[in-house]
Amino acid sequence: MRLMKKLLDRGSAGELKLEPEEQEDMWHAYNLIAVGDSLRATTVRKVVQTSDTGSSTTTKRRMMLTIEVMDVDYDSAACALRVKGRTIEENDFVKKGSYHTLDLELHNAFTLRKHVWDSIALDRVEVACNPAKQADVAAIIMHEGLANVCLITEHLTINRQKIEHTVPRKRKGLCAQHDKGMEKFFDVIIAAMIKHINFGIVRAIIVASPGFIKEQFFQYMLVKAARDDLRQILENRTRFILLHSSNGFKHALTEVLQDPLVKDRLADTRAAGEMKLLDQFMHLLNDEPEKAYYGLEVVEKANQAQAVECLLITDELFRNIDFVKRRRYVNLVDSVKENGGEVRLFSSMHASGERLGQLTGIAAILRFPMPDLDLADDHHHHHETNNEQDEFNNGDLQSNPNRTVNHFNNNNDNDNESTNNYRTLNENRAEASAW
Repeated sequence: MRLMKKLLDRGSAGELKLEPEEQEDMWHAYNLIAVGDSLRATTVRKVVQTSDTGSSTTTKRRMMLTIEVMDVDYDSAACALRVKGRTIEENDFVKKGSYHTLDLELHNAFTLRKHVWDSIALDRVEVACNPAKQADVAAIIMHEGLANVCLITEHLTINRQKIEHTVPRKRKGLCAQHDKGMEKFFDVIIAAMIKHINFGIVRAIIVASPGFIKEQFFQYMLVKAARDDLRQILENRTRFILLHSSNGFKHALTEVLQDPLVKDRLADTRAAGEMKLLDQFMHLLNDEPEKAYYGLEVVEKANQAQAVECLLITDELFRNIDFVKRRRYVNLVDSVKENGGEVRLFSSMHASGERLGQLTGIAAILRFPMPDLDLADDHHHHHETNNEQDEFNNGDLQSNPNRTVNHFNNNNDNDNESTNNYRTLNENRAEASAW
């Protein structure tokens, strides 16, 4: 995504002009555009013109339309985005207030205006406009005197730096000059690697070359890191994968990425990491339920006690047309970050996001156990007990396995009902644990 114009401040109205450049950008646009926003883009419309004699002609014209968004539809198979709305600006061919659909296309810029730009929307823009923020695989492709430092995202490869360095050829009795030239070449590569690779995001670093250059580079890098105290390299040495490539040009990445070893290692990237995090939550839900909760209200209570270590939340929740509800999600995310917690935004288009969506779309792993977290709100829900119990028995209410039996029954007289509730909750807990 290319940012062409920016007129906004966080928490206030403003507009951005963006140009989608990759298919992945259409997904980002889908998460940015919300009901009530103003969208301005070019589109093709049939225009009927009537002459003085009464005859009419129909022609297709490209025009600029500005609409107030009423519905957004994303086709994941075709990576197409259709935005329906009502025009709020009049032009020579379209009346104000008429209904139109804009089909957003690659390389066709659009201007998006919001009444409030919150932190979630701004983070989405930063990720979309700076693909390096989401690249969790790096690659260094080299041969003598040439290297390319690349970052790999789901849909594209970004060449961050091309390195060309003169290395003297090996000659009889003059090998020292060649070795010094290679060391200087390696120094430049290491400097570029430290500059462009975020070790907090990248999970695998491919080093590929013909011959034994990759092994020479790796050994030299470790010695230099130990000598110069480059901890980010020493602490992540296990993330390096040494592979063969035919040359040091960028196109050699194609053959490198087909290596079975790479495919196995790249399985441990962002999507797999999210699945592992969700598995960790499910294990806690079974083994230590007082440290794993899901549902907006109970997670908000945990956050008020600054107990949230990791917040798991799907991006689908931020497409809620209820502004008040969306504001609650945004405030929760901001508060967890301010309290030193980690926030992981799950894509609803991935299996991990769909799985989290079945648990209300929001869950939390706590720093310390809070066994009475659900009980704290019992008095508030007491008057709703009968209605809630009916909904629960009918299968309309998703039970929180953390919630104790007494939440539904505080009367000693209803022993049979309590027994049934206890059985139902245990069955629900077992079903969740089976994941």
